[in-house]
Amino acid sequence: MVGDDNMEKVLIIRYGEISLKGLNRPYFENTLLKHIRKAVKEIGKIRVYKAHGRIYMDLEDYDEEEAIKAVTNVFGVVSVSVAYVFEANMDSIYEVALEHIQQCIEQDGIESFKVESKRADKKFPVKSPEISRLVGGYILKNVEELRVDVHNPDGIIHVEVRDKAYVYSRKIPGFGGMPYGTSGKAMLLLSGGIDSPVAGWLVAKRGVEIEAIHYHSYPFTSDRAKEKVIELARILSRYCGRIRLHCINLLNIQKAINENCPPEEMTILSRRFMMDIAERVANDRKCKALVTGESIGQVASQTLESINVTNSKVNMPIFRPLIAMDKMDIVTISNKIDTYETSILPFEDCCTVFLPDRPVTKPRLEKILESEKLLNVKELINQAIDDMEVIIVKADE
Repeated sequence: MVGDDNMEKVLIIRYGEISLKGLNRPYFENTLLKHIRKAVKEIGKIRVYKAHGRIYMDLEDYDEEEAIKAVTNVFGVVSVSVAYVFEANMDSIYEVALEHIQQCIEQDGIESFKVESKRADKKFPVKSPEISRLVGGYILKNVEELRVDVHNPDGIIHVEVRDKAYVYSRKIPGFGGMPYGTSGKAMLLLSGGIDSPVAGWLVAKRGVEIEAIHYHSYPFTSDRAKEKVIELARILSRYCGRIRLHCINLLNIQKAINENCPPEEMTILSRRFMMDIAERVANDRKCKALVTGESIGQVASQTLESINVTNSKVNMPIFRPLIAMDKMDIVTISNKIDTYETSILPFEDCCTVFLPDRPVTKPRLEKILESEKLLNVKELINQAIDDMEVIIVKADE
């Protein structure tokens, strides 16, 4: 076995699309590097650095699983591996690979394996296929219960020869995507449901910085419903850093609609007010788009006709990453990002206030515009924005 003094343990951090960014690649790499350093800051003063088209982290005596969890939550990270690093020579590679496969047998009970090798340093005298063959033979000679399976092995030993030799077995997937904040900023309409947190997460995964706007109808909706949304923003902030949450009381607007407009138009008229307010706040915050959790046909405000009427209220682009997704697909993602259990807490939201028995599902724009003439739209919107509450939400608070 290679002595511990001659061997280090590092986390290999891989990224994907960033490598295709041409002249802009250093910007994306440096942004990703900054986010990784920030993600592991609370674990300790861990050295994180770029080399060979990858990012590496010195693990030393830090908790591996804690480091893995922190790094794989960073958008832009495709996968990570815990690797042993040592001077590149075949005798050392044999010994480290053998110990690594023995750990795999003990921990995972593997019965078959293969070796995959990559020789980035062309000065190393043994080529990649030969490294795999020799290391595989050495393992077979010393571990009788194992067999080789090149097509569907229980475990894979990876050997890479660069400036040093790297040996590892696991590739733990990350979320991929682009580094957060490299694609501009957008305003997320964040409700207390399942869909909107997932929509915000998906857009953030593409590098878009998100702020959020939430509508409530206090005192018709409770403080617990508001706390639920703050908690959803807090969960999202694990991936996005701190989130600026704008809270708007929609009750006066809903009362005005209820008193002056056909009851079946409550949902679509409220939705148009939400979009108008969101666009104004977004413009003030230098956001370039709105983000919603709408999915075609899921509720009355998400038919094609309703979406068209909603769109006509604003000029800003509206991103709808869930638009063609099935509900179960959305639920799967919400479970993966830990928002589901909070989203299903049974607290009311503003959409339940003055909810009509039969909301219009195929609204006509000209009729909706006639109804809006019955309202003092400008005054209602200005009052709602003037009374807006802003909360800065952080994951650790």
